Amino acid sequence: MRQQIEALRREMKAEGIDAYIIPTTDFHGSEYVNEYFKCREFLSGFTGSAGTLLVTDNWAGLWTDGRYFLQAAAQLQGSGIELMKEREPGVPTIEEYLKQQLTEGSYLGFDGRVVSCSEAESYEARYKIRWDVDLGGRIWDTWTCQERSDKGNRKRPKLCPSPIYDIPFSVTGETAESKLNRVRAAMDEKGADMHLITCLEEIAWLYNLRADDVKHTPVFYAFLLIDQQGERLYVLDEELKESEAASHLPETTRLMPYFQIFEDLRKLPEGKILLSRERVSYAMVRYLPDCIKTIDAEDPAEIMKAVKNSAEIRSTKEAHIRDGAAVTQFIYQLKSAVKKLEISPSKNTTIKDGSQLTEMWVSDCLMECRKRQKGFKDLSFTTIAAYGPNGAIVHYSPEPETCASLKPEGFLLLDSGGQYEDGTTDITRTIALGPLTEKMKLHYTLVLKSHIALASARFAEGTTGAELDEIARRPLKEKGLNFNHGTGHGVGHLLSVHEGPNKISPLGGDSIIKEGMITSDEPGLYLTGQYGIRLENEILCIRGEDSVRGSGGMLEFEPITWCPWEREAILPELLTEQERKWLNGYHRRVYEILEPLLDEETAAWLRTQTAEI
Repeated sequence: MRQQIEALRREMKAEGIDAYIIPTTDFHGSEYVNEYFKCREFLSGFTGSAGTLLVTDNWAGLWTDGRYFLQAAAQLQGSGIELMKEREPGVPTIEEYLKQQLTEGSYLGFDGRVVSCSEAESYEARYKIRWDVDLGGRIWDTWTCQERSDKGNRKRPKLCPSPIYDIPFSVTGETAESKLNRVRAAMDEKGADMHLITCLEEIAWLYNLRADDVKHTPVFYAFLLIDQQGERLYVLDEELKESEAASHLPETTRLMPYFQIFEDLRKLPEGKILLSRERVSYAMVRYLPDCIKTIDAEDPAEIMKAVKNSAEIRSTKEAHIRDGAAVTQFIYQLKSAVKKLEISPSKNTTIKDGSQLTEMWVSDCLMECRKRQKGFKDLSFTTIAAYGPNGAIVHYSPEPETCASLKPEGFLLLDSGGQYEDGTTDITRTIALGPLTEKMKLHYTLVLKSHIALASARFAEGTTGAELDEIARRPLKEKGLNFNHGTGHGVGHLLSVHEGPNKISPLGGDSIIKEGMITSDEPGLYLTGQYGIRLENEILCIRGEDSVRGSGGMLEFEPITWCPWEREAILPELLTEQERKWLNGYHRRVYEILEPLLDEETAAWLRTQTAEI
């Protein structure tokens, strides 16, 4: 039993709380958070980016999705916390479990600053709630770390801001004033006097500002309160006022201390405030005075941000070309290194210069290839370099102490991305390091067929992400196969690698895919204990060229990621004529686009890798 869970139960008993919930987020509903907010990780020991911990006086469970089943099972072992596999048969939701275990009138606790208003209100209808107690933070703030010294027991980091900087108009294509005016127009349509925005990506996008408050996601901690006269921007970085970035703020924007938002909400004058109860925390809504009426609707900035303008599309395409060159250069370097493998007597895999060829080597070497590209700033997420059985762990990341050594056989699954000064990238390739079985080739080809099915789809306006997801899964399902994650997620523009509202998933029934959206196309297949395969490009939703393709104004996708597929893993006889045409056309463009950026040796290899099949 983890000592943190025992400590939490003592605090619960002292407060008279029967069950306590700790989600994986911050005051802004973020997926990726600053180290300060990783309370669920501290309490449970599970390091994945998605999961909710529920603790009662005699039971603890962690709910997470299919990306993390294997990882969570390993990390929760011996913790006294039961893994609850979301959306699996027989596994109740948190709400269903609470109904089974608590009676009406029981006390349910959570930190109201990190639970959305809509979720908290569903609990409020059945239980007595304590939303004003941050028990996890209370424990972590006073943790001594005397018993153990591993990452799961570290002292709580401080919440420190990073410098905020502006990005140029050539990359954004629209001024902050123009964006805020569009938001105000949307407020007028809703009859709102005020609008509260808490999403970090939306605030950064609106102001054309970026920072590094969250690892690999260039955002800054802030809240934004808009009325018809001006805006109050509540920032953690109080030095912003004196910075160069402040000179780019609209004259109507006033800078305020970050935590003052909570007090200012209590003092708002009578009126109507637009907010998303799905996004805004329960605490913030509770702070509003009775004279305020809420208008519950999606943040207008969310869809504005998701539909890229011409400048954003142009610049992100340029970033993807350089990123594709980096990944292609790395793949050739990796294959060259694997050919030189020598197995030492100690069974450590080495190359002739004495370096160990491991998953960490892959991660580090790919990072160096990206660093050599113009405009590279950071990774867009921690690189997933998973060899052999580790590839079946959907969001596996290698650690220096435990990473696997590579061998001249089988698959390496490599999912990675970069933050450039002009765009955000996300790409997955499954690389053959040596001989493959016929089963491996069959599975790779089926995943490729699923990728092509989505990439070549044509569809009418109003088509949902759930409908497109069905198209993508069809080649795998016809063989009785499937994968336990979404097929695609929205990608931000020099922002988060995972953004909505666009998503291609069984859960994407409310997500309309629109022209100008950039989404990933990443079907996969995972065999526990054997290998994993995932193939991912970013795709741009465009309007078909009627006169050329006869699509009648239908929407379709254009790939913006450029890197070859694994030629020796493809079974050409399983491809239809249309699939073969798509594949050869894509490979032709890969060579044309990347060849000028590669050294002669890599370009020669790419020529053979992209030859017609």
